Amino acid sequence: MATYLICHGAWSAGWAWKKLRPLLRAAGHEVFTPSYTGLGERAHLAHPLVDLETHVQDMLGVIEAEDLTDIILVGHSYGGMVATGVADRVPGRLRHLVYLDAFVPADGQSLSDLVGATPSSAPVEGWLLPPLPSAPDTSAEDLAWTLPRRRHQPLRCFTQKLRLARAAPGCPRSYIHCTRKAGADSFQQFADRYRDDPAWRFHAMAASHSPNITAPEALAALLLACA
Repeated sequence: MATYLICHGAWSAGWAWKKLRPLLRAAGHEVFTPSYTGLGERAHLAHPLVDLETHVQDMLGVIEAEDLTDIILVGHSYGGMVATGVADRVPGRLRHLVYLDAFVPADGQSLSDLVGATPSSAPVEGWLLPPLPSAPDTSAEDLAWTLPRRRHQPLRCFTQKLRLARAAPGCPRSYIHCTRKAGADSFQQFADRYRDDPAWRFHAMAASHSPNITAPEALAALLLACA
């Protein structure tokens, strides 16, 4: 049995992994999908000082409180920033680190640095960034489920630079690149970097950016292979 700990993407929360949880649990594994401060069921805790470090601490708190070990740590999209910070702090607790169409920062980089620009949308009330549009292949049923639950996210999550003490966590690392994109692909840079890198396991997935919603069975098969 392995333990999956999911670092979800921006504007999202633990609820977005509702389809995937039973698939991993049916295979005999534990699954934790906590929500970050200020998002999901914790949206009431949002304030201007919530940042990337807040979310790293959220995940470290789950690891400590639940005494998690042998973790398959999955970072999706923005969650790659969070997962990288977590892996740097507790490398001995990880079995595998998986980036799912995610940002992979180096020491001193923010998400804004990795996309090469500050957020294009004007922050709401000066500190909240509104969600980007959902993937165009998201079904009407899934849009009815997801859109009311997506929340504005504090701007500092995207602009705070991550500080790392280690060059790499020491455990196996995988990169899953979702290839079915309608527009510009912020994650192509990482696919190009890790596709032929022997230190990484690379998978190209014919899915849009949030396969936990649009292609959960295919995603579950890839994640189960990591166990």
